[in-house]
Amino acid sequence: MRCIGLDIGDKTIGVAVSDPLFISAQGITTIERVGIKKDTTKVLEYVKQYEADTVVSGLPLMLDGSDSPQTEKVREFVTRLENKARSMGFKLTFVFQDERFTTKIAENAMIDAGLRREKRKEIIDRQAAVIILQSYLDTHRPR
Repeated sequence: MRCIGLDIGDKTIGVAVSDPLFISAQGITTIERVGIKKDTTKVLEYVKQYEADTVVSGLPLMLDGSDSPQTEKVREFVTRLENKARSMGFKLTFVFQDERFTTKIAENAMIDAGLRREKRKEIIDRQAAVIILQSYLDTHRPR
């Protein structure tokens, strides 16, 4: 089994997957948001394709740790995703991972790697999903 990591935004969803040993995270894709039903279906297609049993969603908290307006949007998306997964017979664990600074960390890493601005825009959400998932794996890896 594997974990799927999500960076859920208003326009896109970055997606990452763990390796089978839960050591590292790799970026898969960026989903363009079109509507909750299609968005959740697309995420579940990746869950099925990679045989994931855990979905790790980044939670965009304020700097002081409190919820932001975006936090509630992410919680609502995950609730809808969880309900759809259950209705389709998926047995998944859903967890949240603090995502403060992940986009900035991803952007800085891409700048350091010499990626042009246009390329960074294409993959920033996928890279943020990698950082979210890797952070989760580093602290929750099965022994």
